[in-house]
Amino acid sequence: MSNINETTKQPSLDALLNLDLRSVKAVNPADLAFIIVNETITLVSYRQAAFFTISADGKFEFTTASGLVSVAEDSPYAIWISSFVKTFPRILPKEAGCHKLDFSEVPEEFKDGWEEWLPEHLLIAQLFDQTGTQLGMVMYAREEPWLPDELEKLERIHQIYGSCLGFLSKVKIDFITRIRGWMRKAVSYWVVIAIFVGLSIPIRLSVLAPGEVVALNSFAVAAPHDGVISAVHVQPNSVVKVGDLLFSLDNTTVTSRLDIAEKALSIARTDALSAQQRAFNDLKSKGEIASAIGRVREKESELALVKALMARIEVRAERDGIAIFGDPNDWIGKPVQTGERVMQLANPRDAGILVWLPVHEALNLDIGAPMRLFLHIDPLNPLSALLLQTSFRPVLSPEGVSAYRIKGEFEKDVEKPRIGLRGTVRISGKWATLGYYFFRRPITAIREWTGL
Repeated sequence: MSNINETTKQPSLDALLNLDLRSVKAVNPADLAFIIVNETITLVSYRQAAFFTISADGKFEFTTASGLVSVAEDSPYAIWISSFVKTFPRILPKEAGCHKLDFSEVPEEFKDGWEEWLPEHLLIAQLFDQTGTQLGMVMYAREEPWLPDELEKLERIHQIYGSCLGFLSKVKIDFITRIRGWMRKAVSYWVVIAIFVGLSIPIRLSVLAPGEVVALNSFAVAAPHDGVISAVHVQPNSVVKVGDLLFSLDNTTVTSRLDIAEKALSIARTDALSAQQRAFNDLKSKGEIASAIGRVREKESELALVKALMARIEVRAERDGIAIFGDPNDWIGKPVQTGERVMQLANPRDAGILVWLPVHEALNLDIGAPMRLFLHIDPLNPLSALLLQTSFRPVLSPEGVSAYRIKGEFEKDVEKPRIGLRGTVRISGKWATLGYYFFRRPITAIREWTGL
């Protein structure tokens, strides 16, 4: 009988010794955690295992799972089990050893998750180092109940795990201590001084944004009344003079209204003449003369209005300039409303820069701040300009981005480029240190996150 017992214990002893050797050879806590959750199965069978470390504030952090190379922190299982282990300090005794966790002991809100993610029987092994400091915890789960001899094996191996984890944690602390000692050397002081001096170098803050050459004071040409554009008589970016025909509205509706107004006026005049003739023979008809004449005046006014609309069918240039608009084919046949802008007339000598500065790129900019335009067609010869105006609040840019609308005027000695050219604009802001330039975005992100 004793030979049979010795034969039964031999595989368990071999597995225990092998795990002991593997734990001692682990080079860091992550390797040890991988061995614990994936190789302890050679000693005791289980379906799944999870390893938890203890953070600086004493909370359990889910770091390793059996069968996985890494743990996705945003996975449903990781989110649930991280919340689940927060209840363990209230349920389990804080002492070394293995403790079985019963389904009835957990709060009601976690029972559905247990049934979904874990088998029926759980075992919690808490890891302590030689000084009695808890360093981690392991959770094992399987369908069968845990037997007393299995608990004894697990308690022994987890004592070894705890000692190895304490040693590896101490090695990490010793490494950091050596690094700090090296930093205390004279050379490290000079490096730190050089870094601080470099971060204190004053530079001018700047930002890059897309820009376009536009007319600063363009003249809008709008539709004189509701209608449909029938023809566009000029080409985009063409030079026009005062009186040149720009575009025409469809006159079909206005012509019909003109015919109706003329006929209505003719009828009103005929009625007025008939009323005057009847008044010679019938004194009672004299009262109708004033009413008939009033209708004539009304129809004359309507006819004058329609003729005025007819006169505005053709829209002509009121000033010299360059016609700025899109594709003429996009306008032909397009219905427009009164006052809707169709094109602009711009003075080539009045060219400036229009910049859409995204909100997340914004700087404190003053009027007169230097600007440089790098045209796509000539990026090696930037054009100098000065900031002229900026919007006080962001608006949507043509690309649908929330941005500030900024205008700049070219300096006097700069040759004005053609209106419509695009490029990249660098806007210079106030002076700051190089350190502020490097850490401005991280500081902004931290302030947004913390609310400080």
